[in-house]
Order: sequence, then structure tokens, then C-alpha cells
Amino acid sequence: MLVFSKEKLVFLSVPKTGTTAWQAALESHASLILRDPPELKHAPVFRYNRFFRPMLERFLGEGLTVLAVMREPIDWLGSWYRYRQRPALAGQPTGTHEISFDDFVLAFMRGKRPAFANVGSQAKFLEPQRNGTAVTHLFRYEDQDGLRDFLQARLGVRVTTERLNVSPGARPALSNEVAERLRRKCAEEFTLYDSIGEQGTYRPLPPAPKP
Repeated sequence: MLVFSKEKLVFLSVPKTGTTAWQAALESHASLILRDPPELKHAPVFRYNRFFRPMLERFLGEGLTVLAVMREPIDWLGSWYRYRQRPALAGQPTGTHEISFDDFVLAFMRGKRPAFANVGSQAKFLEPQRNGTAVTHLFRYEDQDGLRDFLQARLGVRVTTERLNVSPGARPALSNEVAERLRRKCAEEFTLYDSIGEQGTYRPLPPAPKP
């Protein structure tokens, strides 16, 4: 997470959406940088709302702009799959070395996911809260130029990024059958991604109902 106090801008770090590179490019301009632990660096909207928003609004005032990036859901899962093929994870419960991408995605769709497929959800990360807290600008991962233009205009600086923390290997292929099952099972992921327009506009999904 990055906070820019003068610009009243918060950049949430959705995992596997290139935010490590943006953090490196923008850290000299940020007022607050959360790098570690991952639970804070990758704080989703609900955690931002509960722990960070009250503090930031107290010192910066209301009306904060909250920015985030979302990746095409199958491509996002492919990045996780490749990331968990790192040599350090060989033989570990979270490794995907002996697992096909189809089996990885099928495991992701289970009610109780095994460790290697327990990678969270972009839609859940970005879910608006009942008090109205939500991401105000959401960019597609593929729209790097649009995100750069937004940041440069908002911060008044030139922004140059480098590829960092890139998952190894080529993009894996998913069978049509499993892809269709994923679209049905995790429709909210695709609905949210498909709603993203130019300049960070999108249609937020409704907050989850109370249990």
C-alpha cells in the first residue's frame, strides 16, 4: 500500500498485479509505504476500511481517492500458478510443480482450497464496505499506460516503471472446459473485470450480505 498525503491518494496493492514495480517507481513520492508483512502490504478494502481509513481521514481529511489494479482472472491465476513453481517451493504444500494448470484452477474452485490453490480473490479484495468505503479508481493490469497517465497527472511527476517480481515461465494454457466452469463458478471476478472502463471507471460489486 502507498499513501500520498498531499494528493490524498491511496494505492492498494492487489497481489499479482504488478504493484511491486509501481511501489519501486513511486516510493520517493509517497508519504507512507507498507512493504511488510504481506497482510499489511496487500491490505484489501475491508482491512483498509477498518484499520487505515480512520487514521488517514483523521489527519488528511475525508474524500480520499483509493486506487487499485485488477488483472484478467485467468491471467491472474496463471501468474499465481507460475509464481508457486519457484524452486524454493518444490515439494512444499504451496508448490505447483507436479500440478497442471487445469488442476490448479479446479482446486481454486473448491469450497475448501488446498494450500497450493489458496490464493484469495480479487473480487473479495476489492469488495466495497457497507459504510461506503470502496475503490474509487480501478485500472486493468493490461492498461499500464492509462494507470501511468492517471498517476502522472495526480502526482505531477513523471513515472517510469521496471518489471519486478515477475512470475517465471510462460503463460500456462487453460482448457476451454475448465475456463467455462471457472466463469460460472467465479462469475463475480469476471463481472467486475469486464466492468472496468477508461480512466479507472468501473461498476463496483455490491457489498456481501450480512451473515
